[in-house]
Amino acid sequence: MEAPGPDDWTCRHLPTEQPPRCRWIELDRGLTMKKRTYVDKPLGDTEYLLENWGSWRMSGMGVPRYVSPLAALMNQCAPEPTAMSYVITDDTAMLVDAAIARLIARNQQMGDFIWWYFGSKWTMVRIAETHKMSERSAREIIRQGVAWLDGALGNFCEAA
Repeated sequence: MEAPGPDDWTCRHLPTEQPPRCRWIELDRGLTMKKRTYVDKPLGDTEYLLENWGSWRMSGMGVPRYVSPLAALMNQCAPEPTAMSYVITDDTAMLVDAAIARLIARNQQMGDFIWWYFGSKWTMVRIAETHKMSERSAREIIRQGVAWLDGALGNFCEAA
């Protein structure tokens, strides 16, 4: 029996292809943005919920405003494409909003980091540079905040 070559080894011993952790999405004016995904990550469902909350918040939902009936009909017939799509109800988003407000009251820095990362779509690097710390430290604070929110929203998930 002949020894396997390097190509044989990599074909047989590499794990099956995993889904990508991020995708590039097209924004207005030809800009691209790395889309965050949360498949196979600890607390990924909570991060996904927070990501949807952030898109909901940035789209202006939950803010009372007047929309003319004609504009509403035109938007139904020819909706404008948007880079920020989300799947979250107003009620769920308001619960997440309240949980983040409680986190900010409990730990100002952690709550602000969650707000900027998920709510304002800041990058970890931008948050770290703004606070004169390493990206790793900012990432850890955000992970701790996500874990706190997971616990705070756990009762909501069980009730649903």
